[in-house]
Amino acid sequence: LSDSALLDFKGEELAFTTDSFVVSPLFFRGGDIGKLAVCGSVNDLVVAGSQPLYLSLALIIEEGLDYSLLEKVVDSIAQSCRNSGVKVVTGDIKVVEKGACDKLFINTSGIGRVIRNLEIKNIRVKDKVIITGRIAEHGLSILSQRNGIDFGVNIKSDCQSLEGLLLPLLNKCKAIKFMRDPTRGGLATTLNEIAQTSGLGIVIDETSVPISSRVRAACELLGIDPLYIANEGKAIMVVEPAAAENIVNRLRQQRLGRYAGIIGSITREPKAAVVLNTGVGTSRILDMLISESLPRIC
Repeated sequence: LSDSALLDFKGEELAFTTDSFVVSPLFFRGGDIGKLAVCGSVNDLVVAGSQPLYLSLALIIEEGLDYSLLEKVVDSIAQSCRNSGVKVVTGDIKVVEKGACDKLFINTSGIGRVIRNLEIKNIRVKDKVIITGRIAEHGLSILSQRNGIDFGVNIKSDCQSLEGLLLPLLNKCKAIKFMRDPTRGGLATTLNEIAQTSGLGIVIDETSVPISSRVRAACELLGIDPLYIANEGKAIMVVEPAAAENIVNRLRQQRLGRYAGIIGSITREPKAAVVLNTGVGTSRILDMLISESLPRIC
């Protein structure tokens, strides 16, 4: 199933999404479970081509959770909703006995009004693939704090709502054909999902993928591939080739899009697969993520 369902309601098309959040730790550099819950659902609606409008909010609270911690999470939810222009219109709270959940779990569902049809069937050979910013920051932020790993520099999660970056482009630019946010499983997994669903190939240039030097160094130290690490404030865009440079330039005018770039193209072959052209002149297949390398990152 896709991250958002498109529903016809009395002639108006709506996007509907739902997600659950079990991130550990609850607070991390760049965000917290409350901000993540709002941004996660908002971003799923935005990349479906919709204007986010309403959220539901359900909290599952472990018995004995510190009330001040809960207040901080709820305040963060409220601020994130204001920043994203959405309203929480219904909700629920359940308290479970100690040990039945880990401190706090959150579920959100969201409704948005569709402003552009971004179905995967729109994709064609030679279309360009864009990423809106540097990858792998969220997953590494969670990993380092959860395990007490000191990289010498603080790696901050990219947890952000994307409506301010992407909706103005959607309203003005008809060349945007499809979008997805590369969350769990990272860039490589999401690209594989696009390739397998469309039946087309994707060729990515490794040197064009934006990665900060600190993230690259941390991944080399840990022996993990940044292409498979989760993001929470980035989008993959498939666009018409003639408009790609202009779209990237527009993205780079915004703070959240300043590291945007064209990273590859849609190809006819290999069918339903992703190929990475490496920085040393070789090529390799980018497979789907087989197992969850970083559990509870969202």
